[in-house]
Amino acid sequence: MSNVVGGDARPTWTLKPVISNAVRVTAGAYTVRPGDTLRAIGEMSGAGSEALALENDLTPPFTLHPGQQLRIPAGLYHRVGAGETGISIARAYGAEWGEIITFNALADPYILRVGQQLRPPSDARASLPGPINVGARAADFTLDIDDIVTGSQPALAESSRPTAGNAAPHQPVTTAIAAPAAFTGRFAWPLNGPILARFGPLAPGKVSDGINIAAAAGTPIRATADGLVAYAGEQIGVYGGLVLINHGGGWVSAYAHAAKIDVQRGQAVRTGDVIGRAGATGQVQTSQLHFQLRKNRIPIDPMKQLPPR
Repeated sequence: MSNVVGGDARPTWTLKPVISNAVRVTAGAYTVRPGDTLRAIGEMSGAGSEALALENDLTPPFTLHPGQQLRIPAGLYHRVGAGETGISIARAYGAEWGEIITFNALADPYILRVGQQLRPPSDARASLPGPINVGARAADFTLDIDDIVTGSQPALAESSRPTAGNAAPHQPVTTAIAAPAAFTGRFAWPLNGPILARFGPLAPGKVSDGINIAAAAGTPIRATADGLVAYAGEQIGVYGGLVLINHGGGWVSAYAHAAKIDVQRGQAVRTGDVIGRAGATGQVQTSQLHFQLRKNRIPIDPMKQLPPR
């Protein structure tokens, strides 16, 4: 893999070690008393307020009434610590982060709260905590774009709020970044060139989540729409230099195989801004751009969203 050139060598995401602290909660029931809150009952039961709300079909503002019966769901529960990320927690339990999202009915923007109780999948195994060299792509731990988009934000204290993006930042990896306002615009081509691979099946057992566009080395890669840079780095080896932009409304764009990255995590960009330069990093042999669009974690065919040409 070629080295990616960037203006800042600091990492834009790190895998913080997580200690497996899950406790097993048995199924039960609780009768609401005067003054009870869902948060307090969640703490007392060990299941957490999120699991209680899900189990009992409760919706905001989670108003409770004395005498109301709440079901306590059984299972393993991990208490989220300061700065922990979803990916780190998933690794600690030998689980896929996407499974934890589904199992806990987590929703955008996927920013965890310190003290929140997360349920690993029932077949998850606790593994020894410790640092991991993501760049080496350890055999038992791989990352994909969805992991970074939904699971790399550090947990925040209850009183904290995500940081808004700005024009020229380097948001530290300990800072959660606020999602943009709902996306209402249109997408533009990130660069022009022949299509090397289209969205969908490529060969038996191989599927492309985006399109590959041929481009001479050094060709400017441009933001497809306004948004905030969610990731800029080369920590997912298969993609080489990679930029992810959150556009709001569940939309995320991905730009892979960049030889140079010109933006930083947390940076606000506008449609057409240069975010990097095309190259042959990652697992490709010729200079090109792998481009993806995702809506609510699901890959969408970019050709159906980009203007005709």
